[in-house]
Amino acid sequence: MKFPKCDEQPLGLYPIVDRAYKLKPLYEVGVTTAQLRVKDLEGAVLEREVVEAIALSKAYNVRFFLNDYWQLAIKHGAYGVHLGQEDIQEAEINAIYDAGLRLGISSHTPKEIEIALGFEPSYLAIGPIFEPISKKMAYENVGIENLKCWSAYVDYPIVAIGGITQENIQEVAQSGAASGIAMISAVLDAQGEVSVAKTKALLDAIKEA
Repeated sequence: MKFPKCDEQPLGLYPIVDRAYKLKPLYEVGVTTAQLRVKDLEGAVLEREVVEAIALSKAYNVRFFLNDYWQLAIKHGAYGVHLGQEDIQEAEINAIYDAGLRLGISSHTPKEIEIALGFEPSYLAIGPIFEPISKKMAYENVGIENLKCWSAYVDYPIVAIGGITQENIQEVAQSGAASGIAMISAVLDAQGEVSVAKTKALLDAIKEA
């Protein structure tokens, strides 16, 4: 069971947002990969967010991943689903595969990378690269050298995540280890809304790396 590839283009800047409406300004400035990660909604309200996010992403031809809610991703035809280490043990992986969705999996250690690779995913997320901004992690920072070392043994696209900012994004991009660079707070302003200026600067930094 080998999950579909994302396509030949690098995943690039990979913002993760908590509401569907935040995707549009990201797409308008050139973001081509994004994720919706919602932790505070459920039921019909959650499903409406998912439907809106998928429709918007299809309109902009963006590679959209839904975090955790693989059933909704299948139901509404998302491009892909992203799962954590615990989630992949509980999800119906065959159902995700049969639906033709892409699969991204989080990993934080060599052991977790080994587990993730057993599912033959579309991409593998590695982190936290630096000290996370949005939440505390139970794992040590990976760092650039480990990112390069670990990714050298992985024949899948890598998404670097965790503590990546305008100040250090070029260091990650220049490592050559990551197809995608994921971030949450670095694309937001002080009010938690998408900052077009910040997003453009991050896109430029990747291009210049």
